[in-house]
Amino acid sequence: MLLVRVAVLSDIDVLFEIRTSVRENHLSMEELTHLGITAQTLPAMLSGAGRGWVAEQAGSVIAFAMADSMEATVFAMFVRPEWEGKGAGRQLMQEAEQWLFAQGCEEVWLSTDSDLAVRANGFYRHLGWKDEGRQEDGQTRFTKRRPCA
Repeated sequence: MLLVRVAVLSDIDVLFEIRTSVRENHLSMEELTHLGITAQTLPAMLSGAGRGWVAEQAGSVIAFAMADSMEATVFAMFVRPEWEGKGAGRQLMQEAEQWLFAQGCEEVWLSTDSDLAVRANGFYRHLGWKDEGRQEDGQTRFTKRRPCA
């Protein structure tokens, strides 16, 4: 059974393990460090305006998502390759969206590789995100508005 819970500091190592294991949008530890994403900077991303969630299967973390309510964005969503297509990503996105909307965000956004072959593009569309097109940085921006009550 899949369990989704809030990420804690002791999850940091496995978050990096998952992040560097993905097939699409892969980044190495060196590339992450160059972007300022390290074991020292990640705790701040999990607290205050930031929040993370992990999906566990039989006690093992198989996926994670991270969001920032000040920026109204989901800035990370990664699933171990062997667990893709089994619902963990969908459940994590639902958690992130619900949390952002509960924080008062009216519209949330994310960006991903603009290559149409990248499966994340179809995944986000399937979850109701609106494709806003390719941005100056080469990424595709997706948005989603708070559902009407």
